[in-house]
Amino acid sequence: MSSEEMLKKQAKKEKRLLYRIKRERASYLMLAPYFILFFLFTVLPVVLSIGLSFTHFNMLEMPTFIGWDNYVKLFLEDDIFGIALKNTLIFAVITGPVSYFLCLLFAWIINEFHGKLRAFLTLIFYAPSICGNAYLIWTIILSGDRYGYLNGILLKFDIINEAILWMKTEQYVMPVLIIVQLWLSLGTGFLSFIAGLQTVDKTLYEAGAIDGVKNRWQELWYITLPSMKPQLMFGAVMQITQSFAVADISIQLAGNPSVNYAGATVVTHLLDYGSTRFDMGYASAIATVLFLLMVGTNKVVQKILGKVGA
Repeated sequence: MSSEEMLKKQAKKEKRLLYRIKRERASYLMLAPYFILFFLFTVLPVVLSIGLSFTHFNMLEMPTFIGWDNYVKLFLEDDIFGIALKNTLIFAVITGPVSYFLCLLFAWIINEFHGKLRAFLTLIFYAPSICGNAYLIWTIILSGDRYGYLNGILLKFDIINEAILWMKTEQYVMPVLIIVQLWLSLGTGFLSFIAGLQTVDKTLYEAGAIDGVKNRWQELWYITLPSMKPQLMFGAVMQITQSFAVADISIQLAGNPSVNYAGATVVTHLLDYGSTRFDMGYASAIATVLFLLMVGTNKVVQKILGKVGA
């Protein structure tokens, strides 16, 4: 194909694109506010953060380009980052899949109820994720004196002889944080599963029964899950984001820094450098690593979910 023909072909594509934009201009106008906000507050900050990760920037002086120095320091010199990365991966590997399947399981069970009872049960399971006093509740439960609920119960039944400083004892910090995270994990993903289950076409179950589907588990695998793939994907993204972005739980219950950094995560390390030390270049490098980790994990999960019901 000659260059002239290529130019003509390109011109035709541009004309078709302009025609589609003109024809669907009302739709583009309605999408414009969201697109502008999404670009300004999501895409642009990510791009700027990646750019700042190659600089030294203390928020008082102009950024100074230093190349890969932040990443070299992060992976070869920063021992705390190694601990935080390990803790974050433990969080993600345990709380991500477990909370995902718990959301799906509870949504599946609750969907069997009808009317106000289903709405009430949905509220009960969803409430912890939006409860502003969730950390206060767990602070009382895990209080390190004999008046803490957990210590009080264990002392009453002679399981322990003296009160345990739960969040000041290294061996207990991570298990407790994982339990609290699981308790708080029935959030947006859980609601998306409830919505997805209610949109499944009921006639598919009748057709499945004719085709040889014999029990509820086969219905779930061959009919229900393939029919709600968009909700499954959305729930996976939400659970992955939550599991990698753990910070508030650790800070509120274990402090920052926690004892021997037992509760440190990548995000708490990021907040330390970004909000306390104001080393925004190094903090941006940490954020970039976390971003790439999330994106890579999401890609793997998408491939796995693409095989559901296949």
